[in-house]
Amino acid sequence: MKDPFKFAVALATVLVTALATALIAIYTFERPPVATAQYGYRGLSMEGVSNPRLNSIKVAANKMPEALDVAPADGDRASEIYENVKVLGHLSVDQFGRIMQAMTEWVYPGQGCNGCHAEGNFAAEDVYQKQVARRMIQMVQHINAAWKPHVGETGVTCYTCHRGNAVPTANWSTAPEPPRSGGILAIPYGQNVGSRASGYSSLTFDPYTPFLLNDKPIRVTTSTALRSGNRSSIEQTEWTFSLMMHMSQALGVNCTFCHNSAAFNDWANSTPQRVTAWHGIRMTRDVNANYIEPLKPQFPAHRLGPLGDTLKANCETCHAGVNKPLYGAPMIKDYPELLPAPRSATISGEDGVRTAMMRR
Repeated sequence: MKDPFKFAVALATVLVTALATALIAIYTFERPPVATAQYGYRGLSMEGVSNPRLNSIKVAANKMPEALDVAPADGDRASEIYENVKVLGHLSVDQFGRIMQAMTEWVYPGQGCNGCHAEGNFAAEDVYQKQVARRMIQMVQHINAAWKPHVGETGVTCYTCHRGNAVPTANWSTAPEPPRSGGILAIPYGQNVGSRASGYSSLTFDPYTPFLLNDKPIRVTTSTALRSGNRSSIEQTEWTFSLMMHMSQALGVNCTFCHNSAAFNDWANSTPQRVTAWHGIRMTRDVNANYIEPLKPQFPAHRLGPLGDTLKANCETCHAGVNKPLYGAPMIKDYPELLPAPRSATISGEDGVRTAMMRR
């Protein structure tokens, strides 16, 4: 061979190209088998694509635990027997013990009662997890009462999000904006920086803050010409598209699960799931803004994000890759203790046990 060095360079180039091609093929294309399900009229490409091999993993990750034995509702109220019971005091002692046991298994299976309570003094407020858990119980009750347009009669429990973890596996906090590229790529708001939220695309890397915490408008479709005050720009569309990418991944579905491919903007021709998703976005805003973020003073620094805000919920927190959390298992049917308290109930106030009329 006349020039071994050139040959080595050429061979290395071929090998690197082959390796890059193989990696692209592995991480871009779905390995068979592939199954399809039709969502809408034929000819509109309204169908879902799934892989049975991967579905088995989702089934294992979304398995509902066996329900505890039902507790009798008669007898003394929990607030009459125990000290400092500010929520769930209207339950019977047996019901109260049952839901405490369930919450321990759902959130702190390795620590037991000490996950939320000071050892030897359950009435104490020394452990921050107790104050957080109290507010989270109220959040669950609120969701089950006020957000039926999204959760229906299925409802939610602590397990819907936690699944045996003190902190739900899927969460988000405000992330520092990545360094911007130079030249024409120096676009603000983190475009052209891949993130899991946007499916590692060049879309906006944080669709959560404006849409799942703040009440920024999502819809960008318009029938008027672009002019001052019209937000239907490509840049704004990237924000919306990034949120849609997150929802698609979180539910394990594609665009046509909610939208009609013939007219994405037309509500009249969309699937019923689009309305459910509309309520879900607003429910997530509600819990993030009114229940989770206000708990920031209660959390230690290691339970906050890099910029000091709380770890909040997004669509994946509950859905975990399937279009219905836990495949639609109606957990609230087995745990009515987490439904809102009746209007008249025995509760514990700040100054001790008292009976009061619950007002909503």
